[in-house]
Parts: sequence; structure tokens; C-alpha cells
Amino acid sequence: MHGTTRILTDVSLGIGIGDRIGIVGRNGAGKTTLIDVLAARQPVDAGRVTQVGGLRVGVLRQTDDLNAADTVRGAVVGDRPEHVWQSDAHARAVLAGLSVAPLLDRVVGELSGGERRRVALARLLVSELDLLVLDEPTNHLDVEGVAWLAGHLGERTARHRALVVVTHDRWFLDEVVSVTWEVTAGAVHAYDGGYSAYVLARAERQRQATANEARRRNLVRKELAWLRRGAPARSSKPRYRIEAANALIEQEPPPRDNAQLQRFAASRLGKSVYDLEDAGLTLGERTLLRDVTWRLGPGDRIALVGVNGAGKTTLLRVLVGEQVLDRGVLRTGVTVAAGYLTQEVRELPDDRRVLQSVEDIAGVLRLGKEELTASQLLERFGFAADRQWTPVADLSGGERRRLQLLRLLMAGPNVLVLDEPTNDLDVDTLVALEDLLDGWAGTLIVVSHDRWFLERVCDRTVALLGDGSLAALPGGVTEYLQRRRTAALVAAPPVTPRSRGGDSRADRKELTRLERTLERLERRESDLHERLAQAGADYARAAELDTELRAVVAEKARCEDAWLEASDRLGG
Repeated sequence: MHGTTRILTDVSLGIGIGDRIGIVGRNGAGKTTLIDVLAARQPVDAGRVTQVGGLRVGVLRQTDDLNAADTVRGAVVGDRPEHVWQSDAHARAVLAGLSVAPLLDRVVGELSGGERRRVALARLLVSELDLLVLDEPTNHLDVEGVAWLAGHLGERTARHRALVVVTHDRWFLDEVVSVTWEVTAGAVHAYDGGYSAYVLARAERQRQATANEARRRNLVRKELAWLRRGAPARSSKPRYRIEAANALIEQEPPPRDNAQLQRFAASRLGKSVYDLEDAGLTLGERTLLRDVTWRLGPGDRIALVGVNGAGKTTLLRVLVGEQVLDRGVLRTGVTVAAGYLTQEVRELPDDRRVLQSVEDIAGVLRLGKEELTASQLLERFGFAADRQWTPVADLSGGERRRLQLLRLLMAGPNVLVLDEPTNDLDVDTLVALEDLLDGWAGTLIVVSHDRWFLERVCDRTVALLGDGSLAALPGGVTEYLQRRRTAALVAAPPVTPRSRGGDSRADRKELTRLERTLERLERRESDLHERLAQAGADYARAAELDTELRAVVAEKARCEDAWLEASDRLGG
């Protein structure tokens, strides 16, 4: 219990070797308390918690315990000699994947919050542990970093240790975990599979629920319908009670009517929203925009991705007039009324009650044919009737983020510019936000590391590639990640040839390894050519396959060069 609040009641759970468990639930439901109990960091009031002897547990909390006086190298690898950890391929991969390698010589106390978070995560991943407990590990990671972490935790070498992860990142859950625990009303419900399977199972459970749960069932059914219609990367995921799920969504329409929304948006915005022409912007030594031309029209729903530091937030600030260009022109439509959600929680009236703070903006929100009062909207976003009279000053960080978003929506903008809107939102609130945006007619521009959210609410993806350019990506986030992998392969340093007379045995082993690699790459190249031929008029799929093919061809060329060098050293 926390004070007079009972967090968990009569909960019996177990974690075995190699288990991969994801924990979901509303903010305040007890997720962090549960992992603290599992890691023996918090005692229980009743019952018992047992661990095998000598269990090595590592916990990533939302606030780190790094020593501010340590160097990053000391915080991550401790006092291990340089040659020891440098020869460890796993440690090098972690440092590179989390972008910690460039920080090694810096002092922890000088790092930003996001950098400290990545250092704390790297320290755990390079350690020998039996149980890894992660609380919101994707915070402060970009889309590429989240994809790397999912791949790393899914590797065969990482599967010998048990994993428990609390996260609101649904794509990450789907990629990493095999069991999902839902914490709700003091209980923990277990579901086999990742987030997709959890949604299917919960929808079936709610199908049998009482009538007063109708609204929540509708939201889950809507997400389930989107998921079953072919959400990206879902085709290989497990299905739970397929027949019941199909019956549940049989008459469910698509999540939104894009044609109708476009007509509504055009009536509110006219023909022009934002036109960037030959835009250039340099901050310090970084060129963020170089001769960028970009036109956004009424009803466009754009996902903006890119590496940290590429200038995503700066580009949003340019659009809303908070950042001036060095060169080029920005034209803003005369009817544009933009709502800008920043990453900082700001401009909340701490002297008002929650409901009052929303009604100060407007009493009613109209979404197409639907009309919602301030109270109804607050309830949809997790503020129960009694919670609506709480002073704003008493809200938690997640609640303040929700309130900030609601006040923005109530102002009735016709352009929404959202910078990391999913921060601090639980899964149920994310689903409610997605449902709300399905009926919102206007232009939407979103920066987020939450891949599921981007794919769910946006229709097109553009990327800042770090060289000042802005590229349209028909293949979405998948194409972006493939482009980044291709760029990394092209930028990889060439293989350094050994001098003649070197270790001939090592060269022969290298030749054998490269020949196996080349055979695998040739099979992959042939397979991709066949799949490209089958793609036909599916241009998005063809672009995705073409990007992957380019990466394979580049890797094959590097391996062929390395094979020739090794063969030359052997005199062959």
C-alpha cells in the first residue's frame, strides 16, 4: 500500500529463466511498484517474494543513480582495462547502438538527461545479469535507437537472461516480449504474446463485459481492427482467439475516412498551409536545413523522423514562427491556426482546478459530427469525475502532459504540430488520443519515437537525414531505418589489409568466413530480386525492398574486397 491506497492485492506471479515480460497499465496503476517488488527493492505488506540464491539483478529506473564525478567510460565499463572491453564485441555494439561511444571521455555530471539515461542503460546491457528490469527504456531514444534496442534484446545471446520491461511503446513490446502483464485495479492479468496478442485477448475479454464498458470496448475494437487489417510488421505476430476477434471487428469501419477529413480540412484551411522554399538554417556548427523545399496542404498527416540532433524540433519551431530561417522563405496560409505541443510541460494554470483549466479554453470540442464537453474529454483521457476537481498544481507529470494536450485541442486549431506527444502517456491514453485524432480534420505534423503511434495516426513519413536534406519516405519508418543502415554500411571503414607474410592460418579462416558470408548475401540478393518482381504496382513495398537490396549489394561488395585482400596475402 501507498498511504491509504492499495496498489496490489493478492498478486501471485513468477519469472523463469529466459522469460520476456512486458508490463502495461494506466499511469498510477502500480507498474513501477510491481517491478520494485520483483527486484526486491520494496518490501510487501503481505505475502512473500523469493529469489534464487546469487541472482544478479539489474534495474533501469526512471531516475538514474550514476555518480556525477565519474567519466562515462568508468560508469559503463568500470575499471576493466581498455584492451579487455575493447575486445568485447558485445560491449562495443552496446556503446555504438546507444550512441554512448562518443561520450566516453566526458564526465557524467556534464551530460544532459537523455545522455545520462542512455549511459545508465548501456551500463546494464554490458553487465552479466540474470534478470534485467527496465522501466521505460525507450525514453530519450529516437526511432533508430528503439529499433536497435529491440533487436539487441531479441538476439540469441541476450535471451539467456530474463527480461521485465515497463513501457508504453507498443511497437517495442510487440518486438521484444513473449508475455504481457496488465496491471489494473490492484490485479495483474497475464496474456501470452506481445502487444498485438494482448489487444486481441483484451478485446475478447471486454466483449463479454457489461454494458457500462461500451465506450472502452469500442476503442479497443477500433485498434484491433486497424491491427488486423495489416498494420506494419504485424503479419508474423501470434493470434489469440482469432475467430472471436474476427467476429468482434466484422462490421468495424476503417479508423478514419481520409477523403472526408481532407474535405473538412480544405474548408477550414483553403489550399495552402505551409510552403518552405529553398530553406536554409545553421545553428552553431550544424547545418540543419540546406535548400529544403517542402509544401504541406490541408489534411496532410505527416510523421517527421530523424536522428537526435538532426533538427526535427527546430523544423517544427520554424513552421510555427518560433525560429527564423537564415535563408529561403516560409509562407503560412492566411487561415492557419496552429496548436504547438512542445516537449516541455508549460503554461498550465496551477491556481485552477483541472476542469476549470480546460473550460477556460473552451467548453465544447467539435470533431466532425461529434461534440464533446470538456468533462467528457477529460474522462476519455483518464480524468475521472472526482479527479477533474483536483488542483492543477497537484497533478503528476503524466497527468500534466495529458492536460497540456487537452487544452491545446480545446483551442480548436486547424493545424496540430506535436513534438513527442506520447511522452508520459499510458497505453490506454494513447489509444484514446489516436481515436480522437481519427476524427480531427486538419493538418497534422508529428515528431515521435513511438513507431506504433506514427504508423497509426499519420499517412506519410518524411525524414531529416542529418545532412540538411528532407526526404519523403514512401516506405515509412521501415524505409528510414533501412536508409540509415545503408548509410552506415557505406560509411564503414575499409578492411585494413595485413602485410604479406602475416598469419596464413588466420587468413585462411578469414577466407572461409567471407565465403560463407558471400553465399548468404548472394541468396539474399536473389530473393530480394524475386520479391521486387512480385511487388508490381505496390510502390511503397518496392521502395522498401529496393532500399534493402542496395544495403545487401553494398555489404556484398565490401566482403568481396575483403576476400580479394585475404586471398592476395595468401598468394592465391
